[in-house]
Amino acid sequence: MTRYWDGFIARFSIYDFVVIALMACLGIVTKPLIVPLVHLVTGPLFIPGGAVAGGFYMMWLVLGAALVKKSGAATLIALVQAIVVMGVGMLGTHGLLSLITYVVPGLAVDGVFAVSRHRGCCAGCCFAAGIAANTSGALLVNLVFFRLPLIPLLLTLSAGALSGGIGGLIAHTVSRRFSDAMIR
Repeated sequence: MTRYWDGFIARFSIYDFVVIALMACLGIVTKPLIVPLVHLVTGPLFIPGGAVAGGFYMMWLVLGAALVKKSGAATLIALVQAIVVMGVGMLGTHGLLSLITYVVPGLAVDGVFAVSRHRGCCAGCCFAAGIAANTSGALLVNLVFFRLPLIPLLLTLSAGALSGGIGGLIAHTVSRRFSDAMIR
């Protein structure tokens, strides 16, 4: 196990780790800012706010994976987020389950990039990765905490897929602009 872990970590450069840490921090910081704003709009409409807001803070997983372009980057971002959230106690309503509820969306992003053999290079793969991250997160939080009936669950997952896809498109646009700026 140690040999695999050492080989996995050795593939990442210091630059990659800085991007991973930055994306993890941005994901943690934006969540408490975005969720209340989204609830202002979604609450009166009886639309699940957490699933809609998720697309905008899951965006950082997609953006980080698109910038690093190495398999496992989104999972590392999510793992750093989970460890920080558990260690600091912020947003800590999930407790130890944060390890699962945070890491699974990262695995979903890496899974989409692995299956599509893309690494955030196009709008399609980023869109799909955003959908996978947010719907997996919404489904997991529902299974662990809410246990919604089928119809509200489908509404939640649909709203999550839409906002996750939009977050993925935003991540693609930002990563493309960042890459263009680095080339010049």
